[in-house]
Amino acid sequence: MDTKESKTPEEEKEHVMGQRIPEDYDEAEPQRQPEAKKPPTGMHRLLPVAVILVLVAGLAFHFLGR
Repeated sequence: MDTKESKTPEEEKEHVMGQRIPEDYDEAEPQRQPEAKKPPTGMHRLLPVAVILVLVAGLAFHFLGR
């Protein structure tokens, strides 16, 4: 027995169009997703330090490895 509610073609079209409309970010609910308002922290700060250390190590091997 099929218990799924059937929709008219107009209701189906309205439903699909409602899903295609992008979310309005000005009226979003940040209290429900607080991580969206936080600035990024963590590993992205490590990349410049790692690049500098690799460059210094490479230069050290180049000049001291003679």
